[in-house]
Amino acid sequence: MIEKALTSADVEFVTTLHGEEEVVFHVLLQPRGEQADRLLRAIDDIALGELDEAVREGSTPEGEEALSTGERALEVSLAALRGSGARAEGRLLEDHPLDALRGVVAEVGADEVIVLTDPHYVEEFFHRDWASRARHKVGVPVLKLFSHSKA
Repeated sequence: MIEKALTSADVEFVTTLHGEEEVVFHVLLQPRGEQADRLLRAIDDIALGELDEAVREGSTPEGEEALSTGERALEVSLAALRGSGARAEGRLLEDHPLDALRGVVAEVGADEVIVLTDPHYVEEFFHRDWASRARHKVGVPVLKLFSHSKA
């Protein structure tokens, strides 16, 4: 599960986690949320000392624009994974992402879930981040990783 396009460093990291073992990636991208998420992202930016980023949260795409941006990010991520030699499929999530994640895990018989995001300190502190919430839903191990750089 990702929230933005994978960087080349992210692709290298996730594709080498299991050594030579054959892995199939089922990428689920959750586009940016609504106003409450924007506030939490701004607080995270301030906690990281990234005041310029906090100010720019107001210009982050939301709603339909976020879906369009999400579709492009998913296409870029799948192309990058495939370009590294990995097998990859993906879909954009809109409603009830954790239910969709649980469904995909059951559908494909996933062995684990990787949640790859930027740090979200407020959500993590209260265990409301995707990885913490997924651990109670999916029935397989959930590995939480942080993106290597801003996309």
